[in-house]
Formats: sequence, C-alpha cells, structure tokens
Amino acid sequence: MTNSSAASTVRAEGPRVVLVTGKGGVGKTTSAAALAVDAARSGRRTLVMSTDVAHSLGDALGVELRLAASWDETLEVEPGLHAQAVGARTSVAADWGVLRDYLLKVLDSVGVDAVVADELTALPGADEITALLTLGHHASSGAWDVVVVDCAPTAETLRLLALPEVLGWHLDRLLPAQRRLLTAMRPAAAAAAGVPLPGPEVLGVVTTWREHMAQVRTILTSESSSVRIVLTPENVVIAEARRILTSLSLHGYAVDAVLVNRVIPVDDDPWRAAWNAAQAAGLTTITESFHGIPVLTAPYLAGEPTGTEALAELAARTEVLDGDLAPLEAPVRGTALRVEEDGAEFVLALPLPLARSGDVDLARRGDDLVIDVGGVRRVLALPSVLRRCIVKNAGVRAGELRVRFVRDEEVWPRGG
Repeated sequence: MTNSSAASTVRAEGPRVVLVTGKGGVGKTTSAAALAVDAARSGRRTLVMSTDVAHSLGDALGVELRLAASWDETLEVEPGLHAQAVGARTSVAADWGVLRDYLLKVLDSVGVDAVVADELTALPGADEITALLTLGHHASSGAWDVVVVDCAPTAETLRLLALPEVLGWHLDRLLPAQRRLLTAMRPAAAAAAGVPLPGPEVLGVVTTWREHMAQVRTILTSESSSVRIVLTPENVVIAEARRILTSLSLHGYAVDAVLVNRVIPVDDDPWRAAWNAAQAAGLTTITESFHGIPVLTAPYLAGEPTGTEALAELAARTEVLDGDLAPLEAPVRGTALRVEEDGAEFVLALPLPLARSGDVDLARRGDDLVIDVGGVRRVLALPSVLRRCIVKNAGVRAGELRVRFVRDEEVWPRGG
C-alpha cells in the first residue's frame, strides 16, 4: 500500500517521522519494516531505526544489523533504504562520561568503594536517551524524507516519549541551582562541604542535553511526526491499545493510524471460520474504539514475512478498513493542549480519548499541574496566565479533559 501519490516530494521542514509501537508479539517490528520498505520503494529516502532492546529489525529485513557505534552509522539495505539499531553504547557515551567521572569523584570523596561506585553510576534510561538524541540528529540532518522508528513495546515506548518533557523539566530546575552553586561556592567552601563541585564541563553537558530534549520534543509534537499503533484483533491486545491511545494523547502525541495485523482471510474451513467470527467482532470493537483514526488491516500470511520482497508484499496487501489514511507528505493533524478564556475564568483543555473522569487524578504543585491517567503521569508546566489561578473543578467530557481555573485573588486581584 503506497502511502502517497507524490512520493518524491521532500519535506522542507524535515522528514516525516513515524513511531511504530504495540504490545509485544503483535508484529510491530515487521509492520515498521514493511512501512519503511514501502516508503523507500515509493522514492523516499528512508531510514528505519530500532530502539527496541530486542533489536529484531535486522531479522525482519533479512540483514545483519549490528548496534551502531555512532548516530551516523547506518546500513544500506537496498537503494533508498537504510537501517540502524541504537542502544546505550551509541553516541551519547562520550557526554555521559563527563557526568560519570564527576559522580565517581563525589562517591570516592564520601568513601564509596570503587567497584560499588562504578555500579551506582550506570546511567538509568541510557537506551531511551540515546534513541532520542539519535532521532533528533536524523530529523535535523536533511538526509532523510522518512524516518520510521521501531519502538519497544508499549510501556517502554511511553517511557521513551515522556522522557523529553520529564528530563527537560528536571534539567530546567537543576541548571539554575548548578549555576548559583558554581558562582557562590569557592574551593574553600567546597572543601568544607566535603564533596567536589561540578566543573563547567559538567554544566555544559547538562545544558546540551536540555537543548537536545527540547529539540526532540518539538520534533515529536510537530505536524511532521506521529505514532502508529499495531495490534491484533484480540480483546486483551485491544484493551492495551486503547490505553496507549489515551496515554499518548496525555503527552501530546498524535496517532495517525492503527494497524490491525494478522487478520485471517475468510475461509469455509470450520477452524478458520471460528477465528473469522472472533476477529470480525474484534475489528468492530477497534473501529468503534478508534473512531476518527484510520484503521488499517494486514493479512495473516502463509509464511513469516522476512526480507524486503516479503515486506513489500505485506505492505501491498495492507488495506484501509475505516477512515482515510493521509499521505506521508501531509501534515499530521493532532489536537494539542489549549487554554480558553470563559468570562472571568479560564479552561485548560487536553484531549484524552477513551478516558473517563474516574480515571483522572489531578494535583497542583506550584506552577505545575500533575495529571495522572490510569497510572500514567504527566507533569505539565502551566501557562503563565494559569499560574496566578487556582483549580475550580475538572472533568472529562467527549474525550477531553477540561480543567477550570479561577483567579487567585491573593496574587491576582480584580483589576490587577
């Protein structure tokens, strides 16, 4: 299924980025690889990246794909199509070394054994940070028209996509403190404190990471990026896909399509007929659940689709079941957070499809609003106008969280 009639068009604002995710075992990697092969054979310069620690992308493509040593290291699979597997040892290691060396000095100064210190300074989330930095590099390099990302299963994908905002939030609060510390504390004070002060090179790395996270967040929430959810027509899988749609919306990410994989062709065989009936019911639930989002179907093939020819066949046999799938060159139509003025009050509106009021917990922390939906949390920095307000009430209506604010008379009196 070729995704556009204008395949050779180059996006002036950067490549089209499609992140492919789904519950483990639904054929996510195969689907990502098929999309990439189809895009490349349509005339687009295409890169398919694996951020899944399982790294089975090479198996799907039928090539030996090793972990890239740097973010520029890609493997040409066929003309117009390159592949890459990224992990904790790709690119970011040099920058992390600066922070790690500082932490080792701090731990040594307080008497922590060197072997233990080495274990304590293992970077949590290194795979996710590397993936984001590498994606940001490719999105701004001008080398690609399409970047397809084979993400980890849904829980890890949510952690990956939440990271730019979460890490940015923490770094925004760390950087001013670091600057004040480096300005106010002299070596004598550091000696009195008993721990070494971070040098300017440490602050430089943290600042660079903050800039990269802001860039990646901008890319992933732009009209050039979307998430594609892969699922199978089974109740447990459908339920998880519904949850990830809500969670992605919570973090401001657009879903451009859901792909129902492994749909068994209709047959008179009694065994297949039973599966056909069950899958038909599942497809009905999917089209109702994801109303407004294109639903695609891919057949359950006689053999495992490995290698570019089999993947191209899979892409050709993928069909639109419901809705209209926009070409890859078209802007992604997402629905972002907005603030509306309603008389003397303000309403913060955030799309949360499939959520109910009982699923949502809110907490105000200073200038931040903490939103928890079914255990998935987002710390939202409030727009300036809402920082001088207090929450009046909140609820979910028609797939949208609406939080109503009123002026805090102590800090924003009438006429002020």
